[in-house]
Amino acid sequence: MLENKDQGRTSLEELGEFGLIDHLTKHFEITQKSTVKGVGDDAAILAFSDQQIVVTTDLLIEGVHFDLSYVPLKHLGYKAVMVNLSDVYAMNAVASQITVSIAVSNRFPLEALEDLYVGIQTACKNYEIDLIGGDTTSSTTGLVISVTAIGQAPAEKITSRATAKPNDLLVVTGDVGAAYMGLQILEREKAVFKVNPNSQPDLEQYAYIVERQLKPEARKDIIALFTSLEIVPSSMIDISDGLSSEILHICKNSKVGCNLYEDKIPLDPQVISTCEEFDIDSTTIALSGGEDYELLFTIHQDDYPKIKANPNFTVIGHITSEDEGAHLITRGNTKIPLVARGWNALQSND
Repeated sequence: MLENKDQGRTSLEELGEFGLIDHLTKHFEITQKSTVKGVGDDAAILAFSDQQIVVTTDLLIEGVHFDLSYVPLKHLGYKAVMVNLSDVYAMNAVASQITVSIAVSNRFPLEALEDLYVGIQTACKNYEIDLIGGDTTSSTTGLVISVTAIGQAPAEKITSRATAKPNDLLVVTGDVGAAYMGLQILEREKAVFKVNPNSQPDLEQYAYIVERQLKPEARKDIIALFTSLEIVPSSMIDISDGLSSEILHICKNSKVGCNLYEDKIPLDPQVISTCEEFDIDSTTIALSGGEDYELLFTIHQDDYPKIKANPNFTVIGHITSEDEGAHLITRGNTKIPLVARGWNALQSND
């Protein structure tokens, strides 16, 4: 470890760009057979056989996607990886490698970046993926993280959002809305802290929804489950921008409509009770909250017997013809148009 200065803070200038990369990645191990060469050269070398390759990239920017006043850097590193792995799994592929690039301002010492990379390394270990490269540079506005994930699958298993058919069943994994309500709790505690810096938040009763916001888990297990159940979804997408937005993505890309049933949407009891506390409609949160990183997919009706008794899956609707449009069927059996009100990365805050 480098000598710590300024009360335990090591300036990044002491290492330089390549020294910093070497320092942050020296404990990462290669585990994938497809990784021939990882970090340490001009480019990584990967060797795949008869698999198709999927590649996805996400950018996380301080002040837009995360708030470091309540997001621990270890959790942020972990979540940055999950965001990308979820996109790979949404293609019915298995993630194998990532690259990580960061832009960082001089307010961050080496120790802060070590925490960030502990989270990244934990994600790599838990999900059996290799860190194979990336970049570091300076930033004048705060922390920026860009992760690229690489995955693979046989051609016949790759699933897109553009291949749903009328009469397919609409299915979701896990539950939805928890991450958004976790964010509301964290924002509320931040506001309380601003008024009274001596206050100590008690988040125990909100543990599940706060964890869903700070440390989400991508659904790698579902891809293995599809294989064991001999299911290939007819379309699939991950829930990052809100359930309604993702359903409408499938409808638009597949040129179909859908009926989504309000009473079938899976909600954790902690989401329901917290929505009541905040006087917010839980269905609105489920439809528009986002950041759940569950999988939304469609299957042919013939595959229903394979999933009907499985607690990981909830059938929430079915696909219709395009001319019927996309609708929410309420608990009162009213049919209303489904509207996307989820996260918009380019929306103005003005």
